[in-house]
Amino acid sequence: MDKIKIGVVTASDRASAGIYEDISGKAIIETMEAYLQNELEFLYRCVADEQELIEAALVELEEAGCALIVTTGGTGPAARDVTPEATEAVCDKMMPGFGEQMRAVSLKYVPTAILSRQTAGIRNSSLIINLPGKPKSIRECLDAVFPAVPYCIDLIEGPFMVCHEEVIRCFRPGKK
Repeated sequence: MDKIKIGVVTASDRASAGIYEDISGKAIIETMEAYLQNELEFLYRCVADEQELIEAALVELEEAGCALIVTTGGTGPAARDVTPEATEAVCDKMMPGFGEQMRAVSLKYVPTAILSRQTAGIRNSSLIINLPGKPKSIRECLDAVFPAVPYCIDLIEGPFMVCHEEVIRCFRPGKK
């Protein structure tokens, strides 16, 4: 079974300054560990809400061989929320269906989900997914989109992801 490198980027002025603990990044790691049977290696970065810093972290993690890079934070409408812009700046292809699905699911819980600008894109052979900043929302959004992630990774010639089917059912065409 392939070993999977997963990048986790938290965009937060306060967490990067040590003002509070980054529980969102930990929530991503815990969710990935629950979803995947593969041996996982996490490469973690916590950066301030600065587009250049977020871009640099995304590029670094892609160059380090992360098949999947998941960000948290910086997806709202505030002036310092620039994670989607950083993602778009470094990606070769955008995958807007991820953001559409995450907002659709989040709208079942909060009307402010329409304010979220999370997106996804591909840089070389890495899939980058932007998530909101709250741990509960992270899991809800990942539950909604992760079934398509392993097949997307297959299509961009990344490592083969094996899901814990009792936790999350991943879809691959032709698979029963």
